[in-house]
Amino acid sequence: MRKLRFPHPLALLVGCILVAAALTWIVPAGQYDRREDPVTGRKVVVAGTYHRVPAHPVGPFDAIVAIPKGMGEAADVVFFVFLIGGALTVVDRTEALRRGAERLVGKLKNRGLVVIPIACLAFVIGGALENMQEEIIALVPILLILTRSLGFDPLTAVAMSLGSAAVGAAFSPVNPFQVGIAQKVAELPLLSGWGFRLALLAVAFAFWTYSTIRYARRTRVAPVIADAIPAASLDAAEAVDDAPAPRRQGLVLAIVLATFAVFVYGVLKLGWDFNQMAALFFVMGVVAGLVGGLGVGRTAEAFVEGFGGMAFAALLIGFARSIYVVLDQGAIVDTMVNAMLVPISHLPVTLAALGMVGLHTLVHVPVPSVSGQAVLTMPLLVPLSDLLGLGRQVTVLAYETGAGLCELLTPTNGALMAILAAAGVRYDDWLRFVLPRYLVLLALGSGAVVLAIAIGLK
Repeated sequence: MRKLRFPHPLALLVGCILVAAALTWIVPAGQYDRREDPVTGRKVVVAGTYHRVPAHPVGPFDAIVAIPKGMGEAADVVFFVFLIGGALTVVDRTEALRRGAERLVGKLKNRGLVVIPIACLAFVIGGALENMQEEIIALVPILLILTRSLGFDPLTAVAMSLGSAAVGAAFSPVNPFQVGIAQKVAELPLLSGWGFRLALLAVAFAFWTYSTIRYARRTRVAPVIADAIPAASLDAAEAVDDAPAPRRQGLVLAIVLATFAVFVYGVLKLGWDFNQMAALFFVMGVVAGLVGGLGVGRTAEAFVEGFGGMAFAALLIGFARSIYVVLDQGAIVDTMVNAMLVPISHLPVTLAALGMVGLHTLVHVPVPSVSGQAVLTMPLLVPLSDLLGLGRQVTVLAYETGAGLCELLTPTNGALMAILAAAGVRYDDWLRFVLPRYLVLLALGSGAVVLAIAIGLK
């Protein structure tokens, strides 16, 4: 009997777009009133203002038109992926990454498993501090070089990067795009309840890291350096002039490390968005190519090659965004949220809080932006939690658990689909790995919600 397999990621997303278009013909159109919130600087929903509006069904052709519209709306992320992918291909052409990986493997020898907790910790911190996801896409080539040279498969690279970052973001006490916005909307002091969340994050991090190490140990094979490098870069030695290669490669690695240091500072201290980050990595690629001895011509060729290698991942981001474009055009997003909200309002306090976790999980499929979901749902749930006698801090925790953890598996998360594509990991293989771990984390988060109610977390 032929084994059933998931469709190609692009086909899966196109199917989701068509399903979204079909829903606009079935689900009644409606919307909430919105107001400008001076605290968050965003438009937030006004509770109790849901009303029907004229239907806006999206036809088949309009659904297809939504694809380029979605790519346009995600343009800053798409071009960030192109530019950073091109820059890292330039770095790869200098062979600095491969030589660095070889030296690291030589030092680790039989202790390669120590790389996993170190990487998991780094990405958990990235997720906790700035909701790191799209930034990981361009790091995939480096991660593949490292993991394959240590005998780990590509899924391990995704687990210790994207998986760790998603866990860090979901349970973070400081993530400005999740808990930060949610606390602002709920009119709670920023960083309030940080001790409880930090303890929860520590448990989640320990579980995810241990689980990733177990998988990596079980699937480990003989380390292979050459297979970890794209075929086009195996001729990199010919692209470098007669200057001492080790010295040039060391300078290139120093440039890469300095770039990431500036990147972290820019994001955390200067409020950089994807345009500034893309410009930074473009400069890194140019400087690395020239310092690495590629010259202007070969540096430009490497950029073009990198653009091509990231094209599929960038397309997936745009296609995923198109799903929300269709639902928004059909004016059914608010209707779907309202329909899920009504049953929760009639539940006892603890069940209502757990119902909020489920609501956020469901809402995150059509609304894949965690910040967008916060300004959509929190203004509705905060007044409800007040009426139920539920602490606002618990309401925020339910949002983090439901929406944040859903980032691990929903196909509407463009960053997830792009990272899987760049790593060569099938979505169904990822689901088989992540689903049982997601359920454990969901149980952990739900248990934390119940505990927060029991201790009176406000």
